[in-house]
Amino acid sequence: MKASIYGMTFEQLETWLADHGQKKFRAQQVWDWLYRKRVKSFSHMKNVNKDCIQLLEEHFTIQPLKLALKQESQDGTIKFLFELEDGNLIETVLMSFHYGLSVCVTTQVGCNIGCSFCASGLLKKSRDLTSGEIVGQIMKVQEFLDDRGKEERVSHIVVMGIGEPFDNYSNLMKFLRVVNNPKGLAIGARHITVSTSGLAHKIVDFADENLQVNLALSLHAPNDALRSQIMKINRAFPINKLMQALDYFLEKTNRRVTIEYILLKDVNDTEKEARELADLLAKRRQLTYVNLIPYNPVDEHGQYQRSEPEAIRTFFDTLKKRGIHCGVRMEQGTDIDAACGQLRSKQLKKRKNAI
Repeated sequence: MKASIYGMTFEQLETWLADHGQKKFRAQQVWDWLYRKRVKSFSHMKNVNKDCIQLLEEHFTIQPLKLALKQESQDGTIKFLFELEDGNLIETVLMSFHYGLSVCVTTQVGCNIGCSFCASGLLKKSRDLTSGEIVGQIMKVQEFLDDRGKEERVSHIVVMGIGEPFDNYSNLMKFLRVVNNPKGLAIGARHITVSTSGLAHKIVDFADENLQVNLALSLHAPNDALRSQIMKINRAFPINKLMQALDYFLEKTNRRVTIEYILLKDVNDTEKEARELADLLAKRRQLTYVNLIPYNPVDEHGQYQRSEPEAIRTFFDTLKKRGIHCGVRMEQGTDIDAACGQLRSKQLKKRKNAI
């Protein structure tokens, strides 16, 4: 299969064109057609010479995704199920906020992290997405927005879909450089957030990239015993090692990190865990923010339930009293398979049953 041209950074395209006998300035023309005019065919690039168009057509495709299914929530959230060229399915979500339109992208087909409460890991990872397939999610959502005719644009990105972004690090970094480039989509680095389940060594690498991209850390428990119980990745990267990497990131970037914490009834939602979490973050509280997330139950993980409203309030109040910046995440898309990975899992089951 030909590679998607979306997977090339601007600098890579410049070099590739020069290596194939084209002038470097063609890269700017091509990018303008791809990301500003958003054409779907190389033949529509009117000011690009025929030799260059033929060269591009021989080596690249433009859009590597096709829409398989779309679900729209009453609150305006839209979940897309995209089919890749090899037949695999991935999820992408469009969310509307007061500050703009945010897209949650997927980085892997399936997930091997194995969090015991998560729908994304119901199906193990079969492969990483290419950078072109990750960029392609943004472009397909932008195509949907263009077709609505309201002059809307994707303004924010969260890399929190299916898969562990730092387990697909090189493609993640290419994706970030493509969508952030001012010559193309020009989505500001501070409008992009990457979430990790805790690959400590990659958090260090990410700090050394010297980007302004935001980092979110999925913690979900304040001690090793509990975190290892619900997140097997903690056995490889226990909390002490994770906090060392977090401290490096904070010192290197001076940027606030969001601590993601899913509240599971009678598992990690008691006042005891809230106090432990506050103690863990005490010396880091100036540059951390705890995002408390009400759990979206998953049929296959029936042992976990959503915390009671009173437990959520107590947990929140305990953190606030101890000086920890925190909030409870506003829920969106609860009527359309809200948990990440649920839609994909259901569709794959339907495929299997149809065989």
